[in-house]
Amino acid sequence: MTASLANTITEPVAAASLHTLAALLHLASPALPIGAFSYSQGLEAAVEHGIIHDAPSAERWIASQLDGVFATGELPLLARQWRGWHADDAAALTRTNTWILATREASELRFETEQMGWSLTQLAGSLAWGTDARRAVLMSMKPIALPTAFAFAAVAHDAPLHDTLVAYAFSWLENQVAGALKAVPLGQLAAQRIIVALRARLAPAATHAASLDPARINTFSPGLAILASRHETQYSRLFRS
Repeated sequence: MTASLANTITEPVAAASLHTLAALLHLASPALPIGAFSYSQGLEAAVEHGIIHDAPSAERWIASQLDGVFATGELPLLARQWRGWHADDAAALTRTNTWILATREASELRFETEQMGWSLTQLAGSLAWGTDARRAVLMSMKPIALPTAFAFAAVAHDAPLHDTLVAYAFSWLENQVAGALKAVPLGQLAAQRIIVALRARLAPAATHAASLDPARINTFSPGLAILASRHETQYSRLFRS
C-alpha cells in the first residue's frame, strides 16, 4: 500500500520534470530555427588574429569568455528576465531588455541578439507558448534581445531558474565550440574534449549568475569588443559575428 501510494504521488512530479527537461533541450538545441549557427561572437576574429590557433587556445578563449564575460553579464541579465516574466513586470522586462541591448559593443553583436531574439519571439508566438498576456508583452518589445525571448520561453514551459541558466549556457558553449570546429578548424574529437572540459563550469556559472547583485553585473570586455569590430571588415569570414 505504501509503495503504491508513493508511486501515485511521485509519478506526476517526475512527468512534469521530464516535460520541462524536454522543453529546455529543445530550446538549447542547435536545431532551434533562430540562426545561432551563423554567429561566432568574435571567435572567428580571434582566429583571424592568431589568438586562437589550435584546440588548447580555443579552450582558453571560450573559458575566458564564459568566466569573464558570459557568467558576469549575459547570464545574470537572463536571470533578471526570468524573474521579470514570473512577476509579470513589463516595465522591468523592458528596462532589462534595453540594458542587454546596450551591452552589445559592436554592431554585429547587437544585430545577433536582435535577430535571434526576434526569431525566437516569432517561434513562441506561432506555437502559442505562454499566456496571451505574456505573449502580448513579448511581441511589444522591439527590438528584443535573445535573453529576453529565451527567458519567456523557459517560463512558458515552467522551467526553474537554475535549469534555464544552465540550458542557455550550454547552448552558448556548444555554439562557441561549433564555431571553433569550423574556423580553426578543429577535429570532432578535439571539439568534444573542449565541451567535456568546460561543461562542468556551467552549473557554478548559473549559481553565480542567479545570485549576483545587479550592481555587480559586468560586461566589460574591450578585447572582445575590438575583435568584434574588426570582424565587421574582415576580408574572408564564415560567420556573421
